[in-house]
Amino acid sequence: MKFKKPRGTRDFLFDEMRQRKKTENILRNVFENYGFQEIKTPLFEELKLFITKSGEEIVNQLYNFKDKSNRELALRPELTAPVARLYLNELEKTTSKPIKLYYYGSCFRYERPQKGRFRQFWQFGCELIGAKSPQGEAEVIAMCNDSLNQLDITTADININHLGIIRGLFNHFDINEDKQREIMTIIDKGDEDLLKDSLIGDNPIIDNKELGNLLLELINLVGDKSILSKIEKLIADYPESHESLNELENLVSLLNSFGVENYTINLSVARGLDYYTGIVFEVYIYELGAQKQICGGGTYNLIKIFGGNGITSTGFAFGFDRLMNALKDRQNELDSHITAYVAPINKSVQNKAFEITQTLRRNNIASEVDLNNKKFKKLINHANNIKVPYLIIVGPKDLSENKVTVKNMKTGNQRQIEINNLINYIKNSYPN
Repeated sequence: MKFKKPRGTRDFLFDEMRQRKKTENILRNVFENYGFQEIKTPLFEELKLFITKSGEEIVNQLYNFKDKSNRELALRPELTAPVARLYLNELEKTTSKPIKLYYYGSCFRYERPQKGRFRQFWQFGCELIGAKSPQGEAEVIAMCNDSLNQLDITTADININHLGIIRGLFNHFDINEDKQREIMTIIDKGDEDLLKDSLIGDNPIIDNKELGNLLLELINLVGDKSILSKIEKLIADYPESHESLNELENLVSLLNSFGVENYTINLSVARGLDYYTGIVFEVYIYELGAQKQICGGGTYNLIKIFGGNGITSTGFAFGFDRLMNALKDRQNELDSHITAYVAPINKSVQNKAFEITQTLRRNNIASEVDLNNKKFKKLINHANNIKVPYLIIVGPKDLSENKVTVKNMKTGNQRQIEINNLINYIKNSYPN
């Protein structure tokens, strides 16, 4: 009987796992340089946690089940809600603010698998809890920007909006919450024709041409900070939106102080979720086509929805799998997974070869040793196949002088090295 992996999941082999680990480590380094600390949450949570956040309709997208005690649980579809739950359980009353935390883990959604969308996927993200705006937002966006720079992604575009501008207009025209939600969902889809029809078509969601035309003008404003003056003119007669525009202008000023230059002001970024309260942003890599969005985030008050106080959080998450797709054509060929391959010429020196290998490993030099009694020619071929930097040849004659022969597999040069000096030689030579 042949078993197959479940639909919507993947197997990752050696090279791909090394690429993912390399990317993960780069992100960890950036996040920790900003003072963020890693947390872990369970793979499954109470079902009601996700229903409270996203509504009953999310159940159709979940892997949910009852355990042997008849408790309703679900594999996590994202990590923001579990982090909010963790904060309320563990950090709310014991940790001074702001709290900086980050996470990396797999999530699960019962959706139709398609290009760039899987039933098991990974998120790498952060939460900044209790920081003042717009300083906190500027730092989080700067960290996102630095992550992209460290990954050598030069074509990413950080699109920023303040939801309070549009919501202020809704309040001015007394639009109820259901219609607000419906319009924001359509804006988030990015379908211009559908939005136009929904706002000023034959059967609009809101029966107000002034608001409909104003929203269309605002949503089509995309550009650098020069468009702020255009936004100011459009909303001049609607004071409910003025404070949000001021906050957006302050954020732009702070981004310059944080050294962030590659951003776009884009009033069509909506995020489509009710709990976002202010600044929102998304990162696009346009060459990925329909899967261009690799990151999303903003400021929200999800903790209040779960019964906590009104503390504000700012966060974002990279869709790690889409990030890897963006990196696929940018990453150089990987080096070998090891630094040294120890090759005993015959069985008489095999035990000594094992001793040498263990010494290398215990000194943090990743090493392999022949375990299959290969002939010398096959040892050379294997070393070439795995692209190891150094081949350490262990032979009886060299051992009689307490030496081994070290061959640089890139240059072809080789020399005899005393065993006692082998560690220093490899460490001082690599990666030459």
